[in-house]
Amino acid sequence: MDAVTVSPKFQVVIPLAVRRALGLVPGVKLQVINFENRIELIPVRSSKSLRGSLRGIETSVPRDRDRG
Repeated sequence: MDAVTVSPKFQVVIPLAVRRALGLVPGVKLQVINFENRIELIPVRSSKSLRGSLRGIETSVPRDRDRG
């Protein structure tokens, strides 16, 4: 596990091994989340990259009898 230091401007450098593993490049957007007393950085994926990710998902919706 790598440790980073927060700069006076509250910036951190993401370690090279993590950048490579996640395929991060300059300019990529990250969502910052405060979750259970930790900071999570989640890459924001473009809608183009999500195309087809729901293929095969069950789309039928069970309906109550009175709803037809």
